[in-house]
Amino acid sequence: MAIYFDNAATTPLLPEVKEVMIDIINHEYGNPSSIHMMGRVAKTIVERSRKTIANIIKSAVGEIFFTSGATESNNLILQKSFETLGIKRYISSPLEHHCVLHTLEYMAKKGCEVHYLNVDSQGHIDLNELEQLLESSEQETLVSIMHGNNELGNVVDIGSVGALCKVHGALFHTDTAQTMGKLEIDAHAMHIDFLTGSAHKFYGPKGIGFVFINGDHKLEPMLLGGSQERNMRSGTENVICIAGMAKALEVSYAQRSTWQSHIFELKTALRSGILEAVPGIQVLGTEDSALHHILSVSFPQSAKSDLMEVNLDMAGVYASAGSACSSGTLKASHVMEAIKADATRKTVRFSLSHMNTIEEVNQVIQVLRR
Repeated sequence: MAIYFDNAATTPLLPEVKEVMIDIINHEYGNPSSIHMMGRVAKTIVERSRKTIANIIKSAVGEIFFTSGATESNNLILQKSFETLGIKRYISSPLEHHCVLHTLEYMAKKGCEVHYLNVDSQGHIDLNELEQLLESSEQETLVSIMHGNNELGNVVDIGSVGALCKVHGALFHTDTAQTMGKLEIDAHAMHIDFLTGSAHKFYGPKGIGFVFINGDHKLEPMLLGGSQERNMRSGTENVICIAGMAKALEVSYAQRSTWQSHIFELKTALRSGILEAVPGIQVLGTEDSALHHILSVSFPQSAKSDLMEVNLDMAGVYASAGSACSSGTLKASHVMEAIKADATRKTVRFSLSHMNTIEEVNQVIQVLRR
């Protein structure tokens, strides 16, 4: 038995994505910067992929730039907004991914002000505090708030955040790693200045992502050396993975409603089954505005709770003790610390996909019961 319930960490490739990538591997190995026919074909694949992504987030084609993933994209935005746009003040939350938090720590060392919004025990961000902070300073400010939390599953109303930022003249950056292809995003209508996405979170290949940069802004590149990506990112484009990412997003977006219904049914069954099977269980995050694929549960302390993830692994159930980036450490995740979760309890994040079944859910419940 092998049950994969760790789709917030990474997802398997869709069959359609494999097909596209293998076809390019076999036939289209030209360099997009070459001017001969094979180069032009490769360039066409890259630009067609760019248009696909732009159409889905309702941006201009020229506002999409390809990167190695969300970590690079988030670093680019946070660092270069300081160097290029004169940002001196950052407002974020303690629940962000480490690639944002660690970059903000770096910006603080550069002399920037960094404010972290208060959060409650369910992981709600205090948007009233955000408005007060935006009103209280005349410094050039960038707000960085993720769309969907990777540990709790909470969804932030980024349209409201973007509107607040627009009213007060601040820039808005959002990390959509957990929501891209799952939720509707309209970059301009939501007043988003910068947005990042990562292909392996929506059934695409690892090592490829993109950044949306509103056409009103021009940033300096982080990688120098060539004119690729309209001088924004030097280095030969990864044509294979770019095409795979675009196909993955195209399919995920088209199927999002159908997949969401199926996944939500599985999550509901898993939640109720665990609550019934194990006394003292607590469900973390907020149920009314949570991502349909993430269920984060807290188990009471027991003789076996510290080995929960190991025992699940041995039983063929693959889940995470929080974020995949912090799994394997004994220290509680920064998200659990921020919401002041009981450190004596063991938190496990189950994250589902449309590929999972109700039979798998029932087997996991039985494993947890044992």
